[in-house]
Amino acid sequence: MKGIHGGDIYRNYVKIDFSVNVNPLGIPDAVEAALHEAVETCSRYPDISAEKLKKAVSGMLTVPKEDLLFGNGASELFMAIVHGIKPKKTVIPVPSFYGYEYATGVSDGEILYYVTKEENDFCLQEDFLSVLTEDVDILFLANPNNPTGNLMSREVLRNVLFHCRDNGIYVVLDECFIEFCGKECSMIHEVEIFPNLILVRAFTKIFSIPGVRLGYLICSNPLLLEKIGRQLPEWNVSSFAQAAGYECAMQTAFVRKTVTYVEKERQFLETGLKQAGYKVFQGKANFLLIYCERPLYDRLLEKGILIRDCENFRGLSKGFYRIAVKDRKENETLLKAIGEIKWN
Repeated sequence: MKGIHGGDIYRNYVKIDFSVNVNPLGIPDAVEAALHEAVETCSRYPDISAEKLKKAVSGMLTVPKEDLLFGNGASELFMAIVHGIKPKKTVIPVPSFYGYEYATGVSDGEILYYVTKEENDFCLQEDFLSVLTEDVDILFLANPNNPTGNLMSREVLRNVLFHCRDNGIYVVLDECFIEFCGKECSMIHEVEIFPNLILVRAFTKIFSIPGVRLGYLICSNPLLLEKIGRQLPEWNVSSFAQAAGYECAMQTAFVRKTVTYVEKERQFLETGLKQAGYKVFQGKANFLLIYCERPLYDRLLEKGILIRDCENFRGLSKGFYRIAVKDRKENETLLKAIGEIKWN
């Protein structure tokens, strides 16, 4: 797993971490308080059904609680999906999150990579549907995508979903960054229309709690939900995660504030990076993908600033970097540090 994910603050000297894409506003106060209070519950088992959390998230999303399944982060759910479906053939557009490939690797099936091109801004093209044939079992998609930040339109996604439904293909749609784009961008209310759709989200990014480990999926297919649920261990959602998740479900105003704040800071960071001479790809999430022919990662790390080197993303190459959108002071620090680099 070395180098696969960002955020290796444990083996580097890091003052500011731009490699992990969490909310620059930090953890909501109520969520942090709930985590402290949860210490008192550690002497007993957590609710095996996470009923209080399930009811709160059902209300937050306006979806039936029977359609929800919780996991120890989205990563556990990706693994459970693969174990439950046992795909013989999986399609993954790249570049994209390595977790799909890692989860699919537990099966003996084939993985077909659809490579998106830089000249097309890493967007899916018309020939994409041609690879989604009847022998494909699962398609993994991310919206917005990581690390490119691309946001697919609802029309494009609906076309893919209809095609996959007609060909018996399950679609795992990762919306772990969707809250940063506004709720109108989500396909959450398409779940009832498409029984082949498994929508996965996490509290990690939007509420800045990657250490808590809490994700959930939404699916209207009860038989499929049961298959996936049987791959999860008992008590897989801790008392801390359940307490934090319940409070997160109450933070609608915080999410709205985040969308406005991140859009403003993303534009600020994008402008500064372009003025510094870097190629910046148009993204809609809380991070930006850039290209630089010089060793930007190494030079920034010398200054205690960690960014994500994307060379090991399948479909990318040396020179691609992903930079998280942080608060104004930290964004200014990054741009200042970049401006001070002497390329001799």
